[in-house]
Amino acid sequence: MVAEPLGDSPEHAAWLDAECDRLLRFARGARLAEGGFGWLDDTGRPVADGVLHTWVTARMTHVFALAQLRGAGGAGNGGADSGILGDVDTDEAAALVAHGLAALTDLLRDREHGGWHPVVDRSGRPVLDAERLDGKRMYDHAFVVLAAASASAAGHRGAPALLAEALDVVERRFWEADRGACAESWDRAWTTGEAYRGANSNMHAVEAFLAAADATGEHRWRTRALHIADRVVHEHARGNHWRLIEHFDPDWKPRREYNRDRPADPFRPYGATVGHWFEWSRLLLALAASLPDPPEWLRTDAVALFAAAVREGGHADGRPGFVYTLDWTGRPVVRTRMHWVLAEAIAAAAALRRATGVADYDDWYRAWWEHADAVFLDRKHGSWHHELDPDARPSATVWQGKPDAYHAVQATLLPRLGSAPTLAEALRRAAR
Repeated sequence: MVAEPLGDSPEHAAWLDAECDRLLRFARGARLAEGGFGWLDDTGRPVADGVLHTWVTARMTHVFALAQLRGAGGAGNGGADSGILGDVDTDEAAALVAHGLAALTDLLRDREHGGWHPVVDRSGRPVLDAERLDGKRMYDHAFVVLAAASASAAGHRGAPALLAEALDVVERRFWEADRGACAESWDRAWTTGEAYRGANSNMHAVEAFLAAADATGEHRWRTRALHIADRVVHEHARGNHWRLIEHFDPDWKPRREYNRDRPADPFRPYGATVGHWFEWSRLLLALAASLPDPPEWLRTDAVALFAAAVREGGHADGRPGFVYTLDWTGRPVVRTRMHWVLAEAIAAAAALRRATGVADYDDWYRAWWEHADAVFLDRKHGSWHHELDPDARPSATVWQGKPDAYHAVQATLLPRLGSAPTLAEALRRAAR
């Protein structure tokens, strides 16, 4: 008889609930009086930069929608039935979702040209940030779709309309049917597209499309997610020793030297980004679980990506933890440890344990939660340290502060909710 996954034990479920509560208490400090959610500093206060990022507000709206659904269902699989999330109750979570939706509908939305600005000031005027952004990015739009889908599952009245609008923009402006993937970015008026295609934005499109399919019942979004996975993983990563290629030209030809002079870029670093191997691994399993007749390669590729990430990314420089990036021979480039990489490793291990029944994944899962507890969980100020140096000391070379709670909160939920449906829909069903 196969033993139950570690994530199913009552003791561990209670620990995951407590950790999720702790993260949510920290996250609620991101609410801005002017609208949306701010980028949090190390102590949980919005940084005084005067701007609002679409991806931060969208991801936090998604997180609070999960919090609302989790509370309504009694904290996931067998938690307390009071509907209370630590100090954040379901009514507060719902209010925070509504607050995020209002910003996505108003402040962050481009009423003149359509779509969403990457960054605005707190009155809603588009601004240039450090990444010189003033156009429209698939990355941001993927998270608007995710937020709207999760808010729809949580029953927010305006969320379906927001989701329909976001999907329409993706359909008309980003989806490239002849490539089976999404374009990267445009100028503000949608007249000039960037001569670049990115695996990162397309990876988040897969996540968003699966959530949209659950929220709308439209299967075509799952089919499109499959096309993206086929191109990025089954074609390019499989043909590159599972070192996932991140940067491409518009014809999806690899650009291996892209950003060599900016190796620590937070969104487009040079080389291979180990955490994305884990993230893709769990998304391939989610995609397989959502399809009526999934191709076998989804599962085999998920196993291979996970194995490559463990083999090449862990202790790559002789120190504990996962490095941020590797070059194309497998040597470390940026040795900084990112919290999101570990969160995705935990989630992928849990997903593979459920999908394969192989108990070895429990060993990785347990070891990585122990590592997170030892060095990433900030017991003094809250949340997780978002970045550590190779000696496990807090650093800020790539990320300043603790921008959002998306990866960490999901790491507390995914181990108990399986690969499909997506998180919000799974929590909605549990609440019925």
